[in-house]
Amino acid sequence: MSEAKLRGYFGIGVEGISKQMNVGAIMRTAHAFGASFVFTIDATYAKREGGRSDTSNAPEHLPLHEYDLLEDFSLPRGCALVGIELIEDSIDLPSFRHPRQAAYVLGPERGSLSPALIARCDHVVKVPTRFCVNVGLAAAIVMYDRLLTLGRYPARPLVPGGPTGSLPDHVHGGPVLRRPRGGQKVEQ
Repeated sequence: MSEAKLRGYFGIGVEGISKQMNVGAIMRTAHAFGASFVFTIDATYAKREGGRSDTSNAPEHLPLHEYDLLEDFSLPRGCALVGIELIEDSIDLPSFRHPRQAAYVLGPERGSLSPALIARCDHVVKVPTRFCVNVGLAAAIVMYDRLLTLGRYPARPLVPGGPTGSLPDHVHGGPVLRRPRGGQKVEQ
């Protein structure tokens, strides 16, 4: 099984979720897609119940951050918060450029992200479906889209089937100097 090499990192979590099996499924999928962390806000994850769908035992392989209150929730510096929600102002997922450092958050079953959490989001994205899909499925679609858009894969062929060529080798450019060395002037 090959693993895509992506720059940056991502985490994924839920707010106010009530079904432990959904949390477990999201954790398992996050582990499979190479998430750096998972989190819950105002939700309790019981390993005994959620572990029935998380057969990879994700919390043993990546950090699980549990926040009782939204006020306690924090992310690493530079990490963009991306809400996944079917609201009018949401960006359609196929038109969204994923941040290199991102945390995605989904709302509860039969509910929505809280207005307070939406206000904290840097972006709000929707999976363009006719109606809501299962929260675990929505999370998987978002992670797959991230992999497709930020992963390094050969272009799709114009006709049905797999790629006909291989990915070209990466070309390294010259050094990028952010600060002048020894008083030298930096060319721009």
